[in-house]
Amino acid sequence: MAIYTYIALKDNKETVRGKVEADDLRSARSQIKSLNLLPIKVYEDTTNSDEKQNLLPTIKLRPLTLKEKIDFSSTYQTLAGAGVPVVESLLFMEQEASSARIRNLSKELRRHILAGATFADTVKRYSEIFGQIFVGLAKAGEDSGEMESTMARIIDLLRKQESIRSKVTGALMYPAFVIILAIVVIIIMLTFVFPKFAEVFEQQGKEMPFITQLCIDSGHFITEYWYAVILMFIASGFGIYYMFKYPPTRNFIDKVSLQIPLIGELLKYGAFSNFLAVLQVSYEAGVPIVNCLSLAILTVENVLVRAAMTSAKSKVQQGLHLSAALKSTGVMPKMILFMIQTGEQSGKLGAMLEQAVKFVDKELDKFVEKMTKAIEPIMLVVLGGIVLFFALALYLPLFSMITPA
Repeated sequence: MAIYTYIALKDNKETVRGKVEADDLRSARSQIKSLNLLPIKVYEDTTNSDEKQNLLPTIKLRPLTLKEKIDFSSTYQTLAGAGVPVVESLLFMEQEASSARIRNLSKELRRHILAGATFADTVKRYSEIFGQIFVGLAKAGEDSGEMESTMARIIDLLRKQESIRSKVTGALMYPAFVIILAIVVIIIMLTFVFPKFAEVFEQQGKEMPFITQLCIDSGHFITEYWYAVILMFIASGFGIYYMFKYPPTRNFIDKVSLQIPLIGELLKYGAFSNFLAVLQVSYEAGVPIVNCLSLAILTVENVLVRAAMTSAKSKVQQGLHLSAALKSTGVMPKMILFMIQTGEQSGKLGAMLEQAVKFVDKELDKFVEKMTKAIEPIMLVVLGGIVLFFALALYLPLFSMITPA
């Protein structure tokens, strides 16, 4: 849809000016007449998109959560499907949305569109909120005139990301709970239990076993220097964060993680799930294949996999078929490559990409289930080791007290 500027007469007396959004000039004139105005001059707003971006200042907005993005997109898609113009749709969300962030965002988007910018130009201005994938697909949908179906694809993509996130979170919930519980138990044992036993042990005048003395000393250290322990945890958190941000250590972590049994496969299929989903959605939206790859690569977090996909994109730019370019990377599963190759040969690449996404999702579910099952015995071993350590620390002195000298 385009923005049309008009000059019209109101009650055949007053001259008014304004803008409407319509598919063509005829629709624009019809909309103006429906406002009880007599159009005198109607023309398409051909303002350069770069100039439109400078019509109004950009206001800093708080980013949306994934759920809020889904709510915003779903509401917009529903209203667009009902034939509600974009300005009215945004006005509705500005007034009725349950989230304050969605209301503020809708207000800003409507402000820019009323100033002459298109929906795609406006969301591009807030790309840090929507993300490059959303911006790219919105532009493709607007250019192709299929904004409603494109928004439906974006919603499916966002829901898929939410599903993958919930699966990974669910798989990590149990070990995270066990680790936190273990830390709490260790702190309680070291700061409350062992100091009480230490008084009894010291009255016997015997030398403490090494692990018992270690626990007692650790308890004293935590009690007296608790602030140092807190600082150690904070420093460890920052250290881990820095390791994932610093390129050399990030490359090493990504390389090693892909080689770990089960975890490596889980990370691979997680990356391919997002990659293929964006590739399929953008291809169906009419985006050129090279641009589809550029958008899909944005979803890949593993440095090595991203480098392989970037190499494949370069080969596609040089004229190589998509399946051959992906095969040359050596990281894409053979089943996916076969599906893509079949789609290219049959002229149904979009349909085969959709089947590839379903295949990867099934494999990802299997690996999540396997990882969940593998974590349980590992956690039992860890907890058993902690219990054994403290049992030895407590009972070894007792045994030495019972044993005759």
